[in-house]
Amino acid sequence: MSDPAMLFRAFEQRGWQNAAEQYDAAFRSLTAQSIAPLLDAVRCHAGTHLVDLASGPGYVAAAAAQRGARAVAIDFAASMVEIGRTRYPQIELRVGDVEELTLQDGSVDAAVMAYGLLHLARPDQALAEAYRILRPGGCVGATVWASADRAVGFRIILDAVRAHGRLDVVLPSGPPFFRFSDHAEFRRSLEAVGLRQVQVHEIGQVWHLRDADEFFATMRFGSVRTGALLAAQQPAHLAAIQAEVARSCAAYSSPLGLLLPMPAVLAVGTRPSGDERDR
Repeated sequence: MSDPAMLFRAFEQRGWQNAAEQYDAAFRSLTAQSIAPLLDAVRCHAGTHLVDLASGPGYVAAAAAQRGARAVAIDFAASMVEIGRTRYPQIELRVGDVEELTLQDGSVDAAVMAYGLLHLARPDQALAEAYRILRPGGCVGATVWASADRAVGFRIILDAVRAHGRLDVVLPSGPPFFRFSDHAEFRRSLEAVGLRQVQVHEIGQVWHLRDADEFFATMRFGSVRTGALLAAQQPAHLAAIQAEVARSCAAYSSPLGLLLPMPAVLAVGTRPSGDERDR
């Protein structure tokens, strides 16, 4: 397997297959904070046919179903899908490739990706697929993390690695992690596949964890790219990184635990009802 995109896809798929339970335990309460704004953005209501792409356990699809939508969730990690099938028996979850969907052209009212674009080898292809399956007048919406200077958890980890370890470790080459944190780039990418009336804005979120140890363990074992970065450090360096993380987290400690600002960027666009592709 020499194709860089295939190598990166296999790396991400294997990583999420192994990290599913840790991700679900620690990230679910954080990513849940942007679900309602995402569903509002794509005008999800009773009767909406919605597909949740790169869905993880299907958090967004489950919330859409609560609104009365007909929701389907698709993810490439079978362990994520199994968690979702156990927790949300009311929705359909499938193992599948969101860069090559089997859904028919113009078959859904809304397509959403909650943080999934960050983990795809060909995110532009996934956006094009989301456009293809969308009915005229339907919406594509997606969330990603804000840049590291805004999403404090990522800043703390990256600064600690920079200070005590190495950022230039050998990992499968993939799209820049913070590519879509740039509002102009996010807008351009949605418009490039044909979406119009594109809107991009930031959503404030706070990650509530017990302490710095839980945060470090979550980033090490409940994420893929960041987890691989940490796993590649020398043991002595990793210990120094963890100590630096604890020192940095002290500024965000409270009587309620650790409170880390982790804003998201939300983008949404509409498929025109009269462009050439719809004739």
